[in-house]
Amino acid sequence: MIEMQDLSFGYRGGGALLSNMTLSLPAGSFHFLTGPSGSGKTTFLRLCYADLLPSAGRLTAFGHDVSGLSRDGIAMLRRKIGVLHQDAQFLDHLPVAENIALPLTVAGQPVDMQALKDLLGWVSMSGHARAVPPALSGGERQRAALARAVIMSPDMVMADEPTGNLDWDMSMRLLQLLVELNRSGKTIMVATHDMDLIRAARQMDVQARVLRISGQRVQLAGADL
Repeated sequence: MIEMQDLSFGYRGGGALLSNMTLSLPAGSFHFLTGPSGSGKTTFLRLCYADLLPSAGRLTAFGHDVSGLSRDGIAMLRRKIGVLHQDAQFLDHLPVAENIALPLTVAGQPVDMQALKDLLGWVSMSGHARAVPPALSGGERQRAALARAVIMSPDMVMADEPTGNLDWDMSMRLLQLLVELNRSGKTIMVATHDMDLIRAARQMDVQARVLRISGQRVQLAGADL
């Protein structure tokens, strides 16, 4: 699904942040990405969904070399990858249901109201469909953001420190949703500094692998959980 071959990246004016990475994220896999703050976890995710392009090496996503994609090609790629950020941003004047459906609206696709209703139920947000984002708690915002990330039925979901602002109970609810997505066939990548979250995945019988950024490279940090 996503393959990196001798890939490196550095921001303009600075040295390499990530270098000589060779790895594969196969379809249906579940990975945790760890590493200290500033090590490049967010940059790694942005490379995967072509928000950044490699400085050197090759990145292949869904069979396409991202460096050769047109603007439309990159847009199509991003529809296959749902992204969940730590600080989810919404249009505060729109109700939650419309915020979740926004990717469909922007893409000019019809909104299946029953599917939207089912999605709201899946993230336990049915009672908040008409609420506006400022009225939501942190956990509710993240569950709404996850629903928005999967509204286009992506093949892969990438979550960048998704539980960083949540308490433990809310973190477990979000992790369970990600595990359910993986069991339905989605590829999941979770960037996190929370080792307890990774340990909790063991209790859910999820086959996950842990990658760690160290010395500008992504390395396998352990066997299957």
